[in-house]
Amino acid sequence: MRIRLYELFWMFLLGCFVYSLSEIVARGYTHWTMTLTGGMVGVLLYRMHVHAPPHTLLLQCLCGASMITALEMVVGTIVNLRLGWHVWDYRDMPFQLYGQICLPFSMLWFLVCLPALGVCHIVRRHFCCLNSRLL
Repeated sequence: MRIRLYELFWMFLLGCFVYSLSEIVARGYTHWTMTLTGGMVGVLLYRMHVHAPPHTLLLQCLCGASMITALEMVVGTIVNLRLGWHVWDYRDMPFQLYGQICLPFSMLWFLVCLPALGVCHIVRRHFCCLNSRLL
């Protein structure tokens, strides 16, 4: 199951767009670092979905939520704690760690992975059909 570079490029752009739009709808604004993080999430979820065994949607959601939470911690440590940009702050949330990650958002990422992995499936099917027509 080879993934072509243009597939990852499209998933990066889709992740950038969807995450930024979601933040704007939910909070009224976003930050460019979150746009890039959304793109990275799109690529990671796509790669995971393509290589995951079939019929593992809930496990993929759990892994996806874990990856998003880990990426959120890495980005938060850099942009919020190290650079002091204050892009987000979860200190008022329950079960938080350094204000960068929290359990409620990790559970939200699990739920977000359900439609996101459905999109990954559709995109992969599209690219597989496109590749077979090009051959």
